[in-house]
Amino acid sequence: MAKLIKGETGDWEIVIGMEIHAQITAESKLFSGAATKFGAAPNSQVSLVDAAMPGMLPVLNQKCVEQAIKTGLGINSKINNYSVFARKNYFYPDLPQGYQISQFEDPIVGEGEVEIDLPDGSVKIIGITRLHLEQDAGKSVHDQHPNKTYVDLNRSGCALMEIVSEPDIRSPEEAIAYLSKIRMIVRYLETCDGNMDEGSMRADVNISMRRVGAELGTRAEIKNVNSLKAVGQAIDYEAIRQVEILENGGEVVQETRLWDPVKLETRSMRSKEDAHDYRYFPDPDLLPLTFEQSWVDEIKATLPELPDQKKHRFTDEFGLSAYDSSVLIAERARADYYEAVAKGRDPKLAANWVINELLGILKKNEKTLDDSPISAEQLGGLIALISDETISGKIAKDVFAEMFVGGKDAAIIVEEKGLKQVTDTGAIEAIIDEVIADNPDNVAKYKGGKDKLFGFFVGQVMKKSQGKANPAAVNKLLKEKLGE
Repeated sequence: MAKLIKGETGDWEIVIGMEIHAQITAESKLFSGAATKFGAAPNSQVSLVDAAMPGMLPVLNQKCVEQAIKTGLGINSKINNYSVFARKNYFYPDLPQGYQISQFEDPIVGEGEVEIDLPDGSVKIIGITRLHLEQDAGKSVHDQHPNKTYVDLNRSGCALMEIVSEPDIRSPEEAIAYLSKIRMIVRYLETCDGNMDEGSMRADVNISMRRVGAELGTRAEIKNVNSLKAVGQAIDYEAIRQVEILENGGEVVQETRLWDPVKLETRSMRSKEDAHDYRYFPDPDLLPLTFEQSWVDEIKATLPELPDQKKHRFTDEFGLSAYDSSVLIAERARADYYEAVAKGRDPKLAANWVINELLGILKKNEKTLDDSPISAEQLGGLIALISDETISGKIAKDVFAEMFVGGKDAAIIVEEKGLKQVTDTGAIEAIIDEVIADNPDNVAKYKGGKDKLFGFFVGQVMKKSQGKANPAAVNKLLKEKLGE
């Protein structure tokens, strides 16, 4: 789904690479025992190490290393049994040390790839360059005082995974699909909660423009984009900005830019540094990180079924469309819910009810699946009543609406309200005879060639049966009666 920007001098191709910063799910920080809970009072989760007090030494958190390995395996990447922590030197008010402990030449995770699902139903492979571990900086707070900036170090030292893609992305849609898939994978693995609105996942988007198939152009980096929608908007804006510069004979400057969600534009933040500007060197307080392959194998054995594995299984085993499978695997809890509904039942019917009815009514009522008043077992019970023709699909929708409000089982509602479907052909035949007797003019017109009137007769029979007559039986018997 490459997107071309049409300029006055011809077409331009967007080339995108992304750096996703995912905060590791762990009780404590990468190099200290301070807590990592979101929303705590400012500067209440700061150890002496995080505040860079003199003489304080970092101690590596093994859980964070395990989470990075797990994520590397989840994105089909090479795990490096030898990696090195380096100091990335730069000044910022919320960076107490004056450097960030990161990884540069020897990251913990190497090359890999991720499959993304595109809106047109196609898939594409995006290459992964690396995943490295690093500590987060603190946060500068600008909106608490008219002319002062406050510094909150709660986030300082939190463990981050920086996942760097190859420049394989060619459109806003592909960028959104890629970010969505990475977010989905880390949530399945429980290595990051993926809450972009809380800042635990954010993306740096590198964008350049070129003639189709030409050499890569000069890129601009849009820093800390924190929503899927913003990623798409930022790429659209930046692509047009760069094309206008190039078509007017100018040169794109390599720089870091910020996305303004109010003005819907990017603006310059600083000229982009190269690696040498950060003066990377191995951190003298930390030994190289080494571990045995047997530990990696142990971690691999604990991995859950990942999104793509689940998607392909749903397609192959259950006969679902690629679209339905993609919707159902979007969240691990949703996929588990669906499988519980479908167990021993028609999987396609189950998919339709989960996607169209349940997810639809949850969205309408601003609820999540966790808040659903209808359990998977209850929805499965409703589907069973449809499958064995106890109730029709139309009545099932009314029963479903009542289940959502009251939380009762479908079988109880059907029994209490006398909603069981009429399958007795004798009873249905009697109703049909009544309808035919009441509408001689329409019978004559139908027999005279107005076939569309058949729907009228079906409607009248269903009305007289209060919607309880079996639709298939009604159609069959009506055709026989009207054909006499």
